[in-house]
Amino acid sequence: MRMLIFGPPGSGKGTYASRLMSILSVPHISTGDLVREEIKRGSEVGIVAKQYVERGELVPDKIIIDLLTERLQKPDAERGFILDGFPRTINQAMFLEENFKIDLVINLVVPDEVIIQRLSNRLICKRCGAIYNRLTLPPKVDEICDICGGELYQREDDRPEVIKARLKVYRENTEPLINYYRERGLLRDVYCNDLMTPPDIIVRKILEIIEEIKSEK
Repeated sequence: MRMLIFGPPGSGKGTYASRLMSILSVPHISTGDLVREEIKRGSEVGIVAKQYVERGELVPDKIIIDLLTERLQKPDAERGFILDGFPRTINQAMFLEENFKIDLVINLVVPDEVIIQRLSNRLICKRCGAIYNRLTLPPKVDEICDICGGELYQREDDRPEVIKARLKVYRENTEPLINYYRERGLLRDVYCNDLMTPPDIIVRKILEIIEEIKSEK
């Protein structure tokens, strides 16, 4: 299964993809994580990408595509993958269409006020990258990861003012992809209008869609 999880920043792409990964036995590949790893390493690519991230802007296509291509060539992606945060532009979508066959695109539909509240309360483990939320998915011990005991932190781009900038960029550059994939018959909408909806409920909806797709083939 080669699947995209599509939606604005804070719509839950990473949370749902990480759960689907273990169920479907395919890797969850986040282009955002790939970029952040380069920034953390202080590589030449990371230094350039950091400037865009700090302004709440999209990292240039060439950087994203090069990082993703390298990742998809690894053996664990041969059986399929779940892409989170890619594509974000029509140019990226065309690259994907030319090089990989996509089976399904999940479009997460979430109101802005839910996104802002969710991201403002999001916590991430410094050690293993697990995602938590102070309101909807708190760790058992405050500021400590349930999985590995690592320290939890809030990303710099999860501040309300940066979130609003990211949503603006999303609408201007990425939302046209909804029509792009809908016209190709690959896109399915999944709605989440309530901040307190447990992640497992949304995951269950996505799995039901996957089963429908498989039964149609």
